[in-house]
Amino acid sequence: MSTAIEQVPFTGMDGTQTSLAAYAGQVRLLVNVASKCGLTPQYEGLEKLFTEKHAAGLVVIGFPANEFGAQEPGSNEEISSFCSLNYGVSFPLAQKLVVKGPATHALYQALTSAQPVAIDTHDGAFAKKLENYGMQRENTADVLWNFEKFLVNRAGEVVARFNPDVTPDDPQLVAAINAALAQPER
Repeated sequence: MSTAIEQVPFTGMDGTQTSLAAYAGQVRLLVNVASKCGLTPQYEGLEKLFTEKHAAGLVVIGFPANEFGAQEPGSNEEISSFCSLNYGVSFPLAQKLVVKGPATHALYQALTSAQPVAIDTHDGAFAKKLENYGMQRENTADVLWNFEKFLVNRAGEVVARFNPDVTPDDPQLVAAINAALAQPER
C-alpha cells in the first residue's frame, strides 16, 4: 500500500514522470543536491552508501535544486554529466526542482511537513555559519541548504531528516538507514 507522499509525481533525469512509488518497498534517502557547493563532495559518500546498501534495499535519489546561493545553475543535462563524470553517480537523479519558497515542489512540501525538524549532529554549527553570511531560514521547517537528507522507510513514511552537514558516513545517519533497512515492508 502506497502512502500519499509516494504518489507525488516528479520528473526523473531521463524526462520520465515518476514518483517514490516507483521505489516502493525500498528505503529511500532523498537529498537535495548541487554541483557548485562546498558540500558537493558528499556525492562521493552518497554513491558509496548506494552501492554498499542497494542490495539490502536502499535507494538514494538526488534532487538538484538552485535555491541556495545559485549553486546548481546548470541544465539537467549538465547536472547529469557532472555527477557521472566527477563522482561516478549511479543512483537516480530527478530533474531540477524547487525545495523552498513559494514555488516549493509538492514532494518537498510533503517531506518538510512530515518531518519539520532536521537531526543536527553538530549542535547548530552549520546554521550559525550560514547566519554569519546573512542567511537565515524564514520558516524553521524550510530546507536549510544543499544536501539536506530525508529518510523514507519501506512503508513510505518519512522517518528522519538530517542537516546538510551530516555526511553520508555519519554514524547517526548510517544507524537510521540500517534501522529502516531492518524493518519489513508493511
